[in-house]
Amino acid sequence: MTKNLIYFSQSAELFEGPIFDSKYQLLYFVSILDGLVYCYNPNTKEILSIRLDSPTSNVYIVSEKVVLAASKNGFYEIDFNSLKYTFKFQIDIANNVRYNDGIEDAEGRYIIGTMGYPEVINGIGNVYSYENGESKVIIKNTTISNGLAFTSDNKTLYFIDTPTKKVAKYNYDIETGNIEFADYVIEFNEDGSPDGMCIDKDGMLWIAEWGGSCVSQWNPSTGKKNNEITLPFTNVTSCCFDDKSNLYITTAKNDEESSYKNGSGLFHVKLN
Repeated sequence: MTKNLIYFSQSAELFEGPIFDSKYQLLYFVSILDGLVYCYNPNTKEILSIRLDSPTSNVYIVSEKVVLAASKNGFYEIDFNSLKYTFKFQIDIANNVRYNDGIEDAEGRYIIGTMGYPEVINGIGNVYSYENGESKVIIKNTTISNGLAFTSDNKTLYFIDTPTKKVAKYNYDIETGNIEFADYVIEFNEDGSPDGMCIDKDGMLWIAEWGGSCVSQWNPSTGKKNNEITLPFTNVTSCCFDDKSNLYITTAKNDEESSYKNGSGLFHVKLN
């Protein structure tokens, strides 16, 4: 296992939301508080960025070098071919929240959570599902809506509300987009709190640990931790797989750390 640090900005506070486009071999991620969306080509090492006018939390892949980005002021389609963006829609959210992690289901619904902004407020968030111009709340009263991951059969959605330090399991109806809480399947009892996550081909969850300096691998069927990848950053924010089942990992700034750790970083960890 090798780790490669791709370091972009000493001043960035919060790298998040990595997602890999296997078809076109591109990685997208965001710097939330800067409103920046990045498009990184790991083959050519080219990196492009576009700045939106409010905190921007995650992206959904649309086509080659085109994504839909969720910012506090709405969802924008970004075209990295032309370096232009266009407003597409907004969900009716409160003024004192912003979007956080999101995922697209197998039917093309945009699922996304919210959290208090500029201050975290207990229970003010929700998780929304958006389809054909309409949105609905599928999980209510969250605090810091974070990691989302579907099983390969689309019947289970795993979800993290970070302050609970737990991973929740929901039964998911792919035809209607409705969900039902099933159980808590993982609980964190050490320093790290679960943040973003992804799921591998074997159904294991890989969870970024804010305050835990690692990404940990868990079996949601047993609730047991299988593996751990340590990183030289305390605040690990999210992770995703590339087309070879290797990991991209984003991290955030920690004011108590010095040197390069005082910004945000992007890692590529070769597992295979």
